[in-house]
Amino acid sequence: MLEALDIKAPVAVSWSLWADVERWPTFLSHVKRVDRIDAGTFAWQVSLPGADKAFVAELTEVVPQERIAWRTTEGVHHAGVVTFHRLSDTESRVTLQIEYEPKGFVEHLGALTNLDATLANYDLGEFQRMAEHEAGHR
Repeated sequence: MLEALDIKAPVAVSWSLWADVERWPTFLSHVKRVDRIDAGTFAWQVSLPGADKAFVAELTEVVPQERIAWRTTEGVHHAGVVTFHRLSDTESRVTLQIEYEPKGFVEHLGALTNLDATLANYDLGEFQRMAEHEAGHR
């Protein structure tokens, strides 16, 4: 799944919001909790339609103001990368790419009906509102 969104906030603002992994539950509706285990490893608790999941993920790449990538090390198979692109001094593009392996009927149904893309679009919209608010666009 690949989604992109233009945001009225500089890359530095978009980056700082996304780089704070423990803030992800404030804009990712399915993420209920993220707890830091060590500098690059986090325990996640997520709630998806029909299933609550817990897993451990590690940051695999962090390039300040450019890219953050992660993958699971325990639990469900899930990997993702978010990239940040400067459009101007006051605007940025955030691109989110997620790979996961659906388990069970409900998750397969969600993948088939594009529910996962709908959730990603909603969550990117929440991220956009937060980033633009932090950048002073209300």
